[in-house]
Amino acid sequence: MLELREITAVGIFVRIIVAMLLGGLIGLERGIKNRPAGFRTYMLVSIGACIVMLVNQYSYQATGAGDPTRMGAQVISGIGFLGAGTIIVTSHNQIKGLTTAAGLWASACVGLAAGIGLYEAAVAGSMAIVAVLTVLHRLDFSLRSQGNVVEVYIELDPSMSLGTFLRGAREHNLELSSILKECESGSGDDALAFIVTIRGRKNMHHNDIVQSVRQLEGVRYLEML
Repeated sequence: MLELREITAVGIFVRIIVAMLLGGLIGLERGIKNRPAGFRTYMLVSIGACIVMLVNQYSYQATGAGDPTRMGAQVISGIGFLGAGTIIVTSHNQIKGLTTAAGLWASACVGLAAGIGLYEAAVAGSMAIVAVLTVLHRLDFSLRSQGNVVEVYIELDPSMSLGTFLRGAREHNLELSSILKECESGSGDDALAFIVTIRGRKNMHHNDIVQSVRQLEGVRYLEML
């Protein structure tokens, strides 16, 4: 086991294989969900980080000079540019891709751990990341769906005013805490479109609030964000 932590042919091979497998394991969940960065992207990020750490360790041992963590630090900051490319803002002002970007950063960290020979941290970190992306994703969705506050995108009929909609919402015991943005309708006409945060009664959940809003006069399209 000690040999695998040294810069030898076997050690280099094992580290790269471990980084590749663990990066692929993380990327598998993203690939199944058809995210912008998938299976191969996560593998490449992890392998690249591993190679950088190998080169950094080798150069430090060969010369005895320099900072053994400098190149690894550059990977962490550099991966931000790749992650930024996965973050998009939809036409409804909804931000997507944050989890994918965070996963790429975490995959790079796993590659660095494998590259320095810290296999236990690489494996344990990968297991934790996969658990967050799968098991805790369902828990997060379940907890949020049980709340009585929901953010929605709404389009009103062209003849409907915002004031009339607000009065109708109050009559249904719905509290509109904030209208985040008024924007053009996706259908291209003069209809009013906006994103709003709605708070229902204490015993109301997301689906109950959405159904109540759909029943309001003048609402022609609604999407939960």
